[in-house]
This record gives sequence, structure tokens and C-alpha cells, in this order.
Amino acid sequence: MHWKYLSNSKIYHTRYSAFVNRENLFKIARSEMASTKTNKTPNDDTDFVSGADLARMFYIEVVRPLIEGRVHSAARLGSGSDVLGFDTHRSTDHGWGPQLHLFVAAYEVDTLRTIIDSSLPEEFHGWPVRFGWDEVAVQHHVHVVPLGEWLESHLGFDPQVDITVQDWLTIPQQLLLEVTAGAVFHDPDGDLRRVRNKLEWYPNDIWLWLLACQWRRIAQEEAFVGRTAEVGDELGSRILTARIVRDLMRLCFLIERRYAPYSKWLGSAFRDLRIASDLTPHLDAALNATDYPAREAALCSAYEYVGRCHNQLNLAPPVDPETRLFYKRPFRVLGGDRFAEACLVAIQDKWLRKQPLVGSIDQFVDSTDVLSSAHRSRCLTDIYND
Repeated sequence: MHWKYLSNSKIYHTRYSAFVNRENLFKIARSEMASTKTNKTPNDDTDFVSGADLARMFYIEVVRPLIEGRVHSAARLGSGSDVLGFDTHRSTDHGWGPQLHLFVAAYEVDTLRTIIDSSLPEEFHGWPVRFGWDEVAVQHHVHVVPLGEWLESHLGFDPQVDITVQDWLTIPQQLLLEVTAGAVFHDPDGDLRRVRNKLEWYPNDIWLWLLACQWRRIAQEEAFVGRTAEVGDELGSRILTARIVRDLMRLCFLIERRYAPYSKWLGSAFRDLRIASDLTPHLDAALNATDYPAREAALCSAYEYVGRCHNQLNLAPPVDPETRLFYKRPFRVLGGDRFAEACLVAIQDKWLRKQPLVGSIDQFVDSTDVLSSAHRSRCLTDIYND
């Protein structure tokens, strides 16, 4: 069995993979792998070992023997392309090596940190165990911490307790993915499983409200593509088209109950959606169009397809997905507000129904510094009415 057939398997470590024990596979693979380092070019993945697999082997071969008999969970969570399953050989050019979270009881933290700090090797399969990048100091990356403490730090709340509506609305989807999409190596008491199950997707009313807000975003700009072209602003028309394409893509994540990652991996994750194969040609045509008629035709095809997919959810009253003229102007639009209103009708939560359709943090903030920080995101809670 060649290692390359194990390293990139989407079955085991995509964004939505569940825990799968592959220890036996690694015993086979290790016998055929002299080192994870190669002389390949930075994006040649022929012999690439993913970060999730590297972390799994590191746990099995190094860390687990050090803490044998201690109650713990082990996983590769948090930031990093490998957590989402999108790492490639290019990812190894900085900040690369085994990374792991060990979740233990509070009274075990100091003891286990001392054991880990004093017992780790300098290298593992050719990669440094202690490394740094950018502003991160050189250190090992086996994080020993109580689960609740880490969740509070990473998400801004502990989902093991209650999750409020405001919690859901102010937590970026990328941060949710960093908890729900990583690889789990050991979880005997099911603590991680229960947390990930609770965070798997939004409650129905919040889901409907987010769909309404996303349709509102599209409705607010869909007529501008034609208006800008009409006054000779070709660049503006193209920019608006690109914005709408991104909003349609993000809407598709909501329709398929999938969290959307941050911008670098948005397109890669979108390819995995069921909707993508039929929708992508229309989105490509809209982005590549060199004149407004072609741009409008492609966007209308995309609108109608996504509208039909929305109706198939049966979450709200069905809406006619055919495009139409924007008032008496010669611009065809879907009328995204019609879908937004249908979603609002189906919402039971009175607090949500009276909120302005600004959306969740991902729908009204476009700052990496905010969306990568639970603390900064939660500072915006006051945008919602009491």
C-alpha cells in the first residue's frame, strides 16, 4: 500500500470528517515511508503527508505513550489549512510540524505539561517538533488544556453549556469549522463528539434568518449590475458581479448546511458542495462575460438555479424562482427579497423576527482581524436589538 493513497483521503480528514481509527493503516504506511520530507517542488503532493496524518502519527507514536493511563481526548483542531483538509506540500514552507491538542481535567494540566515539555523529541519523521512562524515563538505545539477552557478561548463561549442566539450570530463560521472539522484521534468519553454535534449546524430559526439575510444581500445589489453597465461603468458592473457571485456561493453553503471557510479556501470548499457542479458554469460565465447582456444571462441562470435549490429545502413557503424586470428598468433580477420574506414568515422566534436583516458576523463583517478573533467578533453583539 503506497502512502499517497492514505495521505489525502477526503474520507478521513475533510472539513466534515468524523473520527475514524486508522492506527492499523499507519502501521502499514510507516513501514513504507522513510521520511515525510522530500525533494519535490513546493506544490508537488506525490509523497505529501497531510498535517492531520502527521499529527495522528505523532500522537500514536510519541504522545500517547508518554501519557498512558491518563484520561484525555486528542485532536488536531484550531487554525491551519490542515484542519480543513486543504493543506498541500506548499503548506510545509513555514510553520510546519506536528500539532496536537490534548484535552484533560484541570487538575492534570500542570503534570501533563511538565511530562510533555520534558519528553518530546527534537524531530519527528524529519520535521522539527519545536518550531515557530511569523510572531509565534519557537516551541512545541502540543497544547494541554481543559476542553471547556479551550472552547471558551477559541469560540468566546463554552458550548458544553447553553448556546445563546447571540453566541450563534457572533461566532464566525471559520472558527466553528476549526472545532467541527479537525481530526479526532482519541475521545473515549465522547466529550469532543458531543461538542461537535452541538455545533454541527444552526438551530432552524437561526438558519432561516441567515438565509433571509443572505437573500437580502443579493436583493440589495442585483439591479446594480445592469445600472452600472448602462452608464458605461464596466469595471463597476464586473465588481458587483463578483460580489454577487460570492454571495451566491455563500448562500449555497447555507442551503447545504455547511459552514463556509475564510476566503482562501472558499472556492475549494465550494467545489465540494452538491450544488457546485451545476451552478459553477453559470458563475464562471458571469465572471468571464465581456458585456452586460452575457453577464445578465449568466447571473439570471444562477439566480434561478439557486432559487429552485432553496425551494427544495421546504423550510419556507415556495417562491417563484423565475427572474423578472426590476420595476420598469431593462434589468432582469430574481428579486431576492421575495425569498427573504418567505424565510421570515417561517421563523418562530419573535426576537429574531424583529431584528434588522444585517445577518451574522460573517454577513456584515469582512475584516480578517475580526473574523479570526472570537473576542473581537463578540464585541459586536450590540448590533442586534434587545
